Amino acid sequence: MNVQPVQDLPEFATWLNATPTTLTELRGRPVVLAFVNAASVWCAQRLAELAQWQSRNPGKLQLLILQVPRFDCERDPAQALKLLRRQGLSGPALLDADWDGWRRFGVTAWPTLVLLDAQGRERDRLVGFGGELERALNALCEGGARPVDGDMTLVRELNPEPRLPLSFPTGLVATTERLYIADSGHHRVLECSHGGRVLRQFGLGTADFMDGGPAEAAFNRPQGLALERESLYVADTGNHALRRIHLLTGQVDTLCGTGRPGEPIEGPVAQPRQTALNHPQGLAVADNQIHIAMAGDNRIWTYHLGQRSLQWRAGSGAIDERDGSGHLAAFAQPASLAAVQQVLYVCDALGSSIRAMQLRGDLVQTLVGQGLWSFGEQDGPRTIAQLQHPQAIALSPDAPLLWIADAGNGRLRTLRLGGGELSTLELPRRLHGPAGLALGGGAVWIAETDAHAVLRFDPVSGVLSEVPISE
Repeated sequence: MNVQPVQDLPEFATWLNATPTTLTELRGRPVVLAFVNAASVWCAQRLAELAQWQSRNPGKLQLLILQVPRFDCERDPAQALKLLRRQGLSGPALLDADWDGWRRFGVTAWPTLVLLDAQGRERDRLVGFGGELERALNALCEGGARPVDGDMTLVRELNPEPRLPLSFPTGLVATTERLYIADSGHHRVLECSHGGRVLRQFGLGTADFMDGGPAEAAFNRPQGLALERESLYVADTGNHALRRIHLLTGQVDTLCGTGRPGEPIEGPVAQPRQTALNHPQGLAVADNQIHIAMAGDNRIWTYHLGQRSLQWRAGSGAIDERDGSGHLAAFAQPASLAAVQQVLYVCDALGSSIRAMQLRGDLVQTLVGQGLWSFGEQDGPRTIAQLQHPQAIALSPDAPLLWIADAGNGRLRTLRLGGGELSTLELPRRLHGPAGLALGGGAVWIAETDAHAVLRFDPVSGVLSEVPISE
């Protein structure tokens, strides 16, 4: 433990959303320095735990988030802040673009929390999910002065996201007449016409975990969507749950999920609200089964609708990019799924790769991707093609073509299945953090997540237009 006051914040760090300050100026109040990576759901979960503690203990400490980039795109201050806010985070944040703070504080892993007392001395350090957060924070603040109402010594967030009809939309489903949108930042799912008129809203619009009709059900940062006949399945990411919307009645129920991240357990789901999931993000439905990209544990799971049971299909749980059968394979934060015939395609976000899993035998193979730390914007044969932090995939209904939302590069890409090449669509401009895709009604629908918009792309004419969402 460091008994001397620690060095100050790195002078080359960029303040993203707050007035610059120093650790010296913050003396008199405990400070938590959170070294995180905005693309990591593990970091997001750690910050969510911190936010929950702060809501129960307002004003007792100052949280400063130091975003340390993994991808080149995260070195851009605007993109880094959008990634953090997409996770529902609103604390003051700095961009440690050159890892200066990381080195200065001797950090070795994401996430790392450095706990400084009111005199600026390091009292504790929590690496990964190690240590008891609640006890460490309580000990840090023990004996401190009671916060005063309206205490302005805390660093405040500046320039919040604009109030728009959509907030960080992600998952999309398109039919011949309807467009379904996971309006993640507004904690709801929308049913719209192709023209953007909102026909129905599912969820109250506040972050909560409740079943019931359209006026009483609640979600928390829903992301992936999948439609099967009259059921719309929802990866309710913030609640770590798999939900179902009965489109005929508007009723919402929970298939599994406790509201908190946990270790999924294989077998029958006797009590849905007591069966844990860990950051479900992408869904695909096939043969009465819901396949789940579980970003929090780097595995692919299947919920069997008829049997009401969970099955661990593939992935060891480690963050890695390794091919093989079933549990011998490894994924790096799978974010999106697409299924056709007996193949499940997986968008591996941190691996910047596209994987294929045979549903008979669960054999996993990498189609595009050069390794866990390799990324770029290269078109061409799979042996050299590169992506950067892709977030969503969708299959063309009439061709062996996989569409890819290459979020880190702001591009719409396509992969010709069966040995074809990776290509980039020529759009009028780069996209802002696209994290959702759907094909239907003769169009490609894109969730331009960081711009709080949904776009319609006509692959025949090449026209890209925004869908005006109106309620």
